[in-house]
Amino acid sequence: MEELVNLFHGFAVALQPFNIMVMIVGIVLGVVIGVLPGLGGANGVAILLPLTFSMPPTSAIIMLSCIYWGALFGGAITSILFNIPGEPWSVATTFDGYPMAQKGKAGEALTAAFTSSFVGALFAVAMITLVAPLVASFALQFGPAEKFAVYFLAFCSFVGLSKEPPFKTIAAMMIGFALAAVGLDSITGQLRLTFGFTELLNGFDFLIAVIGLFGIGEILLTMEEGLAFRGGNAKINLRVVLQTWKELPAYWITSLRSCLIGCWMGVTPAGATPASFMSYGIAKRVAKNGSNFGKGEIEGVVAPETAAHAAGTSALLPMLSLGVPGSPTAAVLLGGLLIWGLQPGPMLFVEQKEFVWGLIASMYLGNIVGLLVVLTCVPIFAAILRVPFSIIAPLILVLCAIGAYSVHSSTFDVMLMLVFGVIGYLLKKCNYPLAPLVLAIVLGDKAEEAFRQSLLGSQGSLGVFFSNTLVSAIMVLGLIALFWSVIQQGYSRLRGAVA
Repeated sequence: MEELVNLFHGFAVALQPFNIMVMIVGIVLGVVIGVLPGLGGANGVAILLPLTFSMPPTSAIIMLSCIYWGALFGGAITSILFNIPGEPWSVATTFDGYPMAQKGKAGEALTAAFTSSFVGALFAVAMITLVAPLVASFALQFGPAEKFAVYFLAFCSFVGLSKEPPFKTIAAMMIGFALAAVGLDSITGQLRLTFGFTELLNGFDFLIAVIGLFGIGEILLTMEEGLAFRGGNAKINLRVVLQTWKELPAYWITSLRSCLIGCWMGVTPAGATPASFMSYGIAKRVAKNGSNFGKGEIEGVVAPETAAHAAGTSALLPMLSLGVPGSPTAAVLLGGLLIWGLQPGPMLFVEQKEFVWGLIASMYLGNIVGLLVVLTCVPIFAAILRVPFSIIAPLILVLCAIGAYSVHSSTFDVMLMLVFGVIGYLLKKCNYPLAPLVLAIVLGDKAEEAFRQSLLGSQGSLGVFFSNTLVSAIMVLGLIALFWSVIQQGYSRLRGAVA
């Protein structure tokens, strides 16, 4: 009951005129980012983060989260109309979405994609509303050892549960840890890895690193590939929308299954991309007409879109309640909260109730606004792809430079951004994941501080990380996540031997 009262207070905050305005602006910007292939939700939020510095924290996080919802919606437009995935998780949508568009059913495919996205996000937000306060109240029992165990679980999950090669994930994470160690040691007060640069006394600013790694790195990669857009036309009228809505209830089991897959993949940091592929694969196996998948089947659009949005939204649950991001975009949002002086985690629900519930309420409203915007403005967003990339790329570069300079009004930050851009480009060229690196930059110093405080309290004994049931359970879960692929292989061999 208390959660419902808090949620209604949150709606009172989210429905303020200024917050509604930033919500609409965020959705529109997000859809544009989603339409532009390769830019992505995390990149877009990172590039546009400086725009929110002059806003109140609640309005700022509402705008950034709405950019994220918009990017999730926008990725489907290019996937269906042009067979160009606007986002990695939209690849599965192209399998049946583009064939539907080729058959003249682009309106039906887009309506199904947007509605399914809305349903997946709504399911995940309802889960956050119910579960986040429980997780946060439970986490209030955490001391330094328990906090480190949660960070350990997050790092291990990225290594063991990710589809990326474990070595590359660990290598990217180690680079992040090294970058997080730069600056003043919070426990001893000694300088580390500053190399005489006074600008590095406080370490690398998270925002500079993210703008460079995601924004500049992606632009350099896209310029090298010589990306060219081909325009297309799309129309959605009310008759098509209503007709498609009549068909969609027949796939309620697919939607429910995709919601559950997406929420699980979002809370564990597997992410929206594997969620969309897994949901599509299971739907294809289970469906009566599974043999028609890939030829323009509407169920093949419903499954990946529902799962991707459920995963993208539920990734905010561990970020809000534990301070551990479940996706790259959640990591960028976490950095934003820290910039505004807010510490994500269980105390956020105690000290900043208005902020948390305003954000959760805006998730409901943002997805409704997003659905209305994309259903009415598809032809406009599709026309963006007719603008030459040679015009779009410089605009993004200028935005990145302005964003980096505005953090400390320093040209040194702009140079750092370019360095991070080159690092991001090289990592992407070598197929190294950026998400673990970002996670390590954001949480590296906090994990180190919790680890060292635990050791100081236990006089150097590592047994503190197995000293009670709670911390032991979290550490064991981390170890299971770390060696999950090995456990799976061993189980498969054992079954093969028994058979």
